[in-house]
Amino acid sequence: MILIAYRHGLRASEVCDLQWHQVELAAGRLHVPRSKRGTSSVHPLQGDELRALRRLQREQRATPHVFVSERGAPMAPKSLHALIQRLGERAGMPFAIHPHMPRHGCGYELANKGHDTRAIQGWLGHRSITSTAVYTALASNRFKDFWRE
Repeated sequence: MILIAYRHGLRASEVCDLQWHQVELAAGRLHVPRSKRGTSSVHPLQGDELRALRRLQREQRATPHVFVSERGAPMAPKSLHALIQRLGERAGMPFAIHPHMPRHGCGYELANKGHDTRAIQGWLGHRSITSTAVYTALASNRFKDFWRE
């Protein structure tokens, strides 16, 4: 759940609402509808994501939702928040963590890898480039190739 949220920059509500009909395992694609009036898109799935999703599909009982609680109900954002908080504590994080951090981590990672701001905007589903600029403004390699010929 955390891997999918991180790689695709999903909000807590988006990862909790994810349904199997949005996942094309054979084609390796994830249909990402965005909340908060964001721009929906289709993302490629990486091998480790595909393996994890196939395993999850095999091991859980039939349900339309990809991520469910122990009782088989769709995972609620509040439950995801509690889970992330517990994992952070168990990992010995020196600060509290929350479910929006994987989304931020995705934005910063893509910016640090040198991806174009517009591409990151599309990946995260931001309607406004201003929402994306925060990630690229702090990228360590932002000025790396200025003046190179």
